[in-house]
Amino acid sequence: MSTQQYDWGSLGGDEPPEHTRPERLPVPAHVSSDIGLLVLRLVVGVLFAAHGAQKVFGTLGGLGPAGTDGALQALGFATFSSPLAWVLGVGQLVFGVLLVLGLLTPFAASGLLASKIVAVALAVTPAGISAPLFASGGPNSVELHLLLGAGAAALVFTGAGRIALDAGRTYQRRPLPWAVLSLVVGVGIALLVLFVLRG
Repeated sequence: MSTQQYDWGSLGGDEPPEHTRPERLPVPAHVSSDIGLLVLRLVVGVLFAAHGAQKVFGTLGGLGPAGTDGALQALGFATFSSPLAWVLGVGQLVFGVLLVLGLLTPFAASGLLASKIVAVALAVTPAGISAPLFASGGPNSVELHLLLGAGAAALVFTGAGRIALDAGRTYQRRPLPWAVLSLVVGVGIALLVLFVLRG
């Protein structure tokens, strides 16, 4: 019995019976999905970029490099606080802009997710949560870290949508393997910061 070959990306196989619907488009295939992803990218990207600008330039009421260095020292990053302050600030600024543009989205989002994994982990102590849980309870709330981290995590898996510079790229057309790779790298960076660079 003859079979047809079809493209799984890096895998091949026999054409499944349901492959008789050529009008089906890859997800997201609707303008409404693209608009929703654009809104998510703009909000999450702009907020991260603003936080990065606060750390790098001291704008928008931010601490600047010296203040960020001091804050990291207070969190236990005594040895690597200065380079980490710059990496954190520049990373949030650049990756936030990349999210807004929809460029290298899963990789940028995983880097931003790593920063929020670290922030949430540092807020959890043996005595409980050291930071306010909700934004109404004060600055640097866990709620904000969770929301921004969840937004970044969502973009790791969904990609930028079609209203983006990523439109048509391989990691957008076949997002799952790239999303898993990006997630592993992001979590690995977070663990490196928490368990190797802290102290």
